[in-house]
Amino acid sequence: MFEKLPLLPTTVVGSYPVPEWMERLKTDYFRGRMSRAQLGDVHEMAIKAALRDQELAGIDIVSDGELRRDNDIDYFLARLPGVDIAETAKDFYFDYYDVAVTEPLPEPKGTELAWLADDFAFTASQTRAPIKFSFTGPYSLARRVHNRAYGEKRDLVLAIAHRLNDAAHALAARGAELLQIDEPFLAGYPGDVDIAVEAVNVVTRGVNVDWALHVCYGNRYARPLWEGHYDFLFPAVLDAAVDQLVLEFARKGYADLPVIEKFGWDRRVGLGVIDVKNQRVETPAEIAARIRAALELMPAERLVINPDCGLRNLSGSIARAKLAAMVEGTGQVRRDLVPEVPAVPEISEVPGRTTETAAARGA
Repeated sequence: MFEKLPLLPTTVVGSYPVPEWMERLKTDYFRGRMSRAQLGDVHEMAIKAALRDQELAGIDIVSDGELRRDNDIDYFLARLPGVDIAETAKDFYFDYYDVAVTEPLPEPKGTELAWLADDFAFTASQTRAPIKFSFTGPYSLARRVHNRAYGEKRDLVLAIAHRLNDAAHALAARGAELLQIDEPFLAGYPGDVDIAVEAVNVVTRGVNVDWALHVCYGNRYARPLWEGHYDFLFPAVLDAAVDQLVLEFARKGYADLPVIEKFGWDRRVGLGVIDVKNQRVETPAEIAARIRAALELMPAERLVINPDCGLRNLSGSIARAKLAAMVEGTGQVRRDLVPEVPAVPEISEVPGRTTETAAARGA
């Protein structure tokens, strides 16, 4: 995918703002006041609008905004066979279910999460832009499960990973070229990085697409859940079968960039340049300065420009303004790196000259 894109391609991490009216409708659904078909119509309308916003901002790689998902966990676990949810009603759509696994998950059939490919196909039908399609990783999904079936946490994580691998195969078969695994819980349990990387490699196995791995410090209600540094990922993440690490820097600062280089990460880095936990809109000059600071450590060919995390907790107007600033700031750096070549005028456009065709017509 990336060979078709400009230097320093811009993208989003995944989620997009959920308007208040949509929050109310989604909550109505979970309170039994709205049908699934009606909710599906709402989702499709919102996804179309999110795609349009990203295209108008000039984003190179767009996403569906994860607008079908009530949160980053339940959308996946609620439709996974073998998962027990005692109460499916919610007071607020964003709340987490109380989820348990009391018996080992049934043997995979290859279709448990394959419906994600339908989500991708709808998005692809609405845009000509390259698409990033993201899903929550097996480690973070397992963290929200009461495990009463497996003696080891690792066994549950890997069981979920195999189902996600099936989903990834289905996504690739429908044309997905860039898939992202989100592990928002990993930073809170750094001692489990080896398990998480092992599971990531199960998810990506045999799926020939560009793979990204997003690790942040939490973004629930625009608040970080943990603090720390990305050195906990190394050296384990060097064995991850992914092409890109997507990390947050704008909020935390860029002190972790040298750590990434020190451990020998030689693949792409999704550089967080927008603080999604702050309502202030960055200026294009600030964005450009952050990118230039990263370029002192790694070449432009290895950088992808994105917000720190998903945009869900911002208002639509602020998200649009931040994306526009990100695109403009990236453009400033691009122009420095690759000055535009002046267009060569057509012969007919040069004063005093005519094309041979025009001269022939006048003969």
